[in-house]
Amino acid sequence: MVDTQWTHTTVLLQESIDAAVTDPNGTYIDATYGRGGHSRLLLSKLSPSGRLIAFDRDHEAVANAQTLVASDPRFSIRHAAFSAMADIAPASITGILMDLGISSPQVDDAARGFSFMRDGPLDMRMDASRGQSVAEWLSTATTARMAEVIHDYGEERHARLIATAITSSREKKIPLERTTDLAKIVASTIHGREAGQHPATRTFQAFRIFINDELGELDRALAAAPDLLCAQGRLAVISFHSLEDRRVKQFIAAHSKEMFDPRSPQSLMRSTESKLKLKDLGRIKPSAAEVKANPRSRSAVLRVAERTAFNRERAS
Repeated sequence: MVDTQWTHTTVLLQESIDAAVTDPNGTYIDATYGRGGHSRLLLSKLSPSGRLIAFDRDHEAVANAQTLVASDPRFSIRHAAFSAMADIAPASITGILMDLGISSPQVDDAARGFSFMRDGPLDMRMDASRGQSVAEWLSTATTARMAEVIHDYGEERHARLIATAITSSREKKIPLERTTDLAKIVASTIHGREAGQHPATRTFQAFRIFINDELGELDRALAAAPDLLCAQGRLAVISFHSLEDRRVKQFIAAHSKEMFDPRSPQSLMRSTESKLKLKDLGRIKPSAAEVKANPRSRSAVLRVAERTAFNRERAS
């Protein structure tokens, strides 16, 4: 069933499409279809011979896209994580757009379990048909592993305290199956909060990123992107928190500069063959007007890179 209850405001919509679309006759990838905001505008820029391939691992997003599939032969969607784009033929794509994170319908639907503000099952899976829910994972995870996840993916300085509180609640047979169960544990553990932020914000972010392997998916998709792009093809990535943006920034730097930070994990992916595959075209932030109209856009960063000519790569 296609959902109509939940709405989503696409962030950096015009800016990202302007950055990604350079040839109306080209073939493009929308790596995270969501509710189709980017896809619909991108299709409006294409000629009858242009093509758009979308990906999403959320069943509801794929169901939502079927109307567009039926009405526009230039469009197709795959129910898969966006790292599956690695299967596409090399040098066949004119532009790749990645809009990372979660969509508003996922957050706003309490049944999906993403929000600490709404009572629902503690799930958080983007594809609810596979893998463990957060509740299932927390039922067996060690204190040390929970603390590691909360610290590494949530950048939460109280990670050990929160993990210990979760373990203690589990030992006391206190239920931990609802979003509000987890939110209460975190709130009772952290005394004091960042201005304007719920104390459970970072913990929920950490468990969501971990349970969906979001950073692993991003790394695999980024690794595939340069070889998928044709010469002068564009990569445009919208990030919403520092963990994602840092990876994208380091990846582009590693493939666009002779000199790069050897401490970067992306440097391990650098080789003679990958040298100077990309040209860094900079970053774009939402305008003040967009942030005012859509506060969820305030942390967004759009980074853009262009595939260098193949003859330059062979000469290096």
